[in-house]
Amino acid sequence: MDAPTTTQVRIEDALLALIAEGEHLNHDNVAARAGVSRRTVYRYFPDQDALRAAMWRKLGPPVGMPKSLTGLLDGLDAGFANFDAKAAAMTVAMASPEGRAIRNVMKPERTAAYRALLDEAGIALPEPDRTYAIAAIQLLASGFAWREMRDQWDMTAPEIATASRWAIETLLADLRERGERRLGEPKTGVKG
Repeated sequence: MDAPTTTQVRIEDALLALIAEGEHLNHDNVAARAGVSRRTVYRYFPDQDALRAAMWRKLGPPVGMPKSLTGLLDGLDAGFANFDAKAAAMTVAMASPEGRAIRNVMKPERTAAYRALLDEAGIALPEPDRTYAIAAIQLLASGFAWREMRDQWDMTAPEIATASRWAIETLLADLRERGERRLGEPKTGVKG
């Protein structure tokens, strides 16, 4: 991928400022904030989904969607630190309709990436339990986990990464041990 131009960086910085203020992300607002023409914004981001995907890349983990379990776990520190660095925008994005639209534009890529992680781990869990497990792991690496641990428990990004890494590793260990046994089924020899 080519390095962004100065104009593209100005546009992306305008996106970040607008979301931090709870403003709607559209080409007119972005152009006004960036000090460029509407046509220029369209040249870089041809539609609303492109604007939202750019915003997600700006707010999301620096390496993008995880490509491996190791990448997911090793990327937690940088991902949560990025959230801290952009806390104002992240806080609004986690609680606003615009933020939801930003997250949803990445949904197909996110679900595919996290499903691939469980395939890599050799998890044999049947559906729908497999989806439940994937959703729980993704949640632990998300902005929602960051926000709640930061706001409710006064944790720093490295502390959040430590807690999330432990929880994800614990879930993965259980899933490997469980094999095809459903999530509601107790371990052998355990009284329910």
